[in-house]
Amino acid sequence: QVQLAESGGGLVQPGGSLRLSCAASGFIFSSYAMRWYRQARGKERELVAAITSAGDSTNYADSVKGRFTISRDNVKKTVYLQMNSLLPEDTAVYYCQLNRWGTSYWGQGTQVTVSS
Repeated sequence: QVQLAESGGGLVQPGGSLRLSCAASGFIFSSYAMRWYRQARGKERELVAAITSAGDSTNYADSVKGRFTISRDNVKKTVYLQMNSLLPEDTAVYYCQLNRWGTSYWGQGTQVTVSS
């Protein structure tokens, strides 16, 4: 009964900011690394950011490095993606993801549209 629920997406102008949230339940949140993926229309799903279980290490795709920040709150059982200086090419459905016991779990996704 792993549940991941993304929120915070929407329409924003280039240069703007959004903060995505992923609320987790059904597993020991603090034991697992978490990831954000995105999939743009007509493109392959790509890993955007990852964070270790304790939140002490992060990794980012080159395309978002310096603009996006992944973080987590292990008390609230929520992982965040702060997105700044947004570009039209950031437009995509963003998904929260984890791996447990060899299985990938995904949220429903939240749409981010960057357009003037």
